[in-house]
Amino acid sequence: MNPEQFRQKISRFLQLRRAVRFVWQSTKGWTLLNSFLLVIQGVLPLLPLYLTKLMIDAITTGVSAPDKEAALRYVLWLVAALAAVTLFSAFIRLASGLVSEWQSYIVTDHMNDVLLTKSTEVDVEFYESAKYYDTLHRAQREAPFRPISIVNGLSQIALHGVTLLALGALLLSFHWIIAVILFLAVSASAAIRIFYTGKLYRWQMENTATERQAGYYHGILTNSGSAKEVRLFDLGNLFMGRARNLRRKLREGRLTLSRQQALTGFAAQTFSTTALYGCYGYVAYQAIGGKLTVGDLVMYFQAFQRVQGTLQGILSSLTGLYADNLFLSNLYEFLDLQRTVPEPAVAQPVPKPMQTGIVLDHVSFEYSGGTRKAIEDVSLTIRPGEVVALVGENGSGKTTLIKLMCRLYDPTGGSITFDGVDLRQFETHALRREIAIIFQDYAHYHLSAEENIWLGNAALPPDRERVAAAARRSGADEVIRGLPRGYDTILGKRFADGEELSIGEWQKVALARAFMRDAQILVLDEPTSSMDAKAEYEVFQSFRKLVAGRTAILISHRFSTVRMADRIYVLQHGRVIEGGSHDELIRAGGTYARLFEMQARHYR
Repeated sequence: MNPEQFRQKISRFLQLRRAVRFVWQSTKGWTLLNSFLLVIQGVLPLLPLYLTKLMIDAITTGVSAPDKEAALRYVLWLVAALAAVTLFSAFIRLASGLVSEWQSYIVTDHMNDVLLTKSTEVDVEFYESAKYYDTLHRAQREAPFRPISIVNGLSQIALHGVTLLALGALLLSFHWIIAVILFLAVSASAAIRIFYTGKLYRWQMENTATERQAGYYHGILTNSGSAKEVRLFDLGNLFMGRARNLRRKLREGRLTLSRQQALTGFAAQTFSTTALYGCYGYVAYQAIGGKLTVGDLVMYFQAFQRVQGTLQGILSSLTGLYADNLFLSNLYEFLDLQRTVPEPAVAQPVPKPMQTGIVLDHVSFEYSGGTRKAIEDVSLTIRPGEVVALVGENGSGKTTLIKLMCRLYDPTGGSITFDGVDLRQFETHALRREIAIIFQDYAHYHLSAEENIWLGNAALPPDRERVAAAARRSGADEVIRGLPRGYDTILGKRFADGEELSIGEWQKVALARAFMRDAQILVLDEPTSSMDAKAEYEVFQSFRKLVAGRTAILISHRFSTVRMADRIYVLQHGRVIEGGSHDELIRAGGTYARLFEMQARHYR
């Protein structure tokens, strides 16, 4: 064994330990109870074998016994004992099944929690990588059941192991070659299953992207967001055809593996059956020669069947463990993702209130896998209580700057400081609590209207009056009060009794969510882009009052919005090319003045 193979074996063993630890952490008591029941199940199969032998021998000797009544009583006692053992075995199996089922539910829920926790911990950067989505897809597929499957497999090996020890001693007392033949007969089938399990694992790894593509087309055809365009542009047949071709490719690959496994499996079964019935013939020969009683004959026949079943159970469990261990690597690949925005070893407290402001000093940033810098050598200052606007064409870097300030990413060059302290010295949760933000692609939560707004500050208990106050600031209160159940109305049509809102109404709700947070910095990314002119006018008439005492950052294409800002920065290709107040930039006659004039013409 070379060092690499040894390392892989150690790694797989540690994966098993990790899976067992997941189960133990979530179900300690259930695991102990299940183990106890499995040991009992492992010992019980010996009793029926021995009681059956005694009963058959008692019947054969009782035929010629002088006291037939006593012989009959003895046989009936043995029958009663067999019945009692059978019922007890059934009860233990039932109890073990219930315990295993309950344990599996708990472990599945625990693993879903682990998966969701990790999903919320990984940085935003991962969501911009196709490789991450492949990893997530495989983890979601394996996480709910693989750990409990491993523990059940280990338990079954222990159960069958106890049974096999006892039955093996019985068969070895008869003839050692019988035990060897039975072991070889079962091992052939197990070896084939292990081989094709490895092939299936490699096939699934290679076809993860294809599975996700098929799921993507399925989502387009069933998602409300694309329902209108699919019908208006008659895209149903196109996307169904693509999904069908992808599913056909996946189906043919699986069927090829299944066909190969079935053919080789039948050959192994032929060998196994021949070996088993050869053993039967040898035992029959021994009985006819007078070396075994009829009870012995029946006991050994049953023992052969039990040993074969037990060996198949052990090897099947080992095969399952091999498969589970292979596929668990998909889960661990996801759980072992390392953050690209690390927490500081010793966090600095976030200044409250901000004294000197936020300073970007020669900041540059390039997205992972990108071919150009999204932000290049940007330097600017945002003072406490100041309203700053960022303007520029799409792709100029405005939203990227906000993401850097929120520390969704770290700059690849330069630094961002908050009152002179680098953002990387703050705990990310503490920093983000000081920023209330609404992105242009804000979320639509299919929850009640009250919850949609309360989520802006979920650290506080729900407070209807505070929620309504935030809604009044954004103009959402009037919309919500017109709904059938007011603030208790479910928004969106995903669930029963839900009410859909217009894009502009959703934007008012999202804006109210930003106003819910008692943060020092308010960031609005295109805050009124979907509102009508009247709603936009009402929001910005009261804007100064809304942001009183806060630092505000506006991103907008509407110059009627940004002209009220204290300072305006114009970005182009990731660089700041102009900065100043509205009047200063108009007098300068540069890019801002030209763009402002272009928009103003439409209103003359």
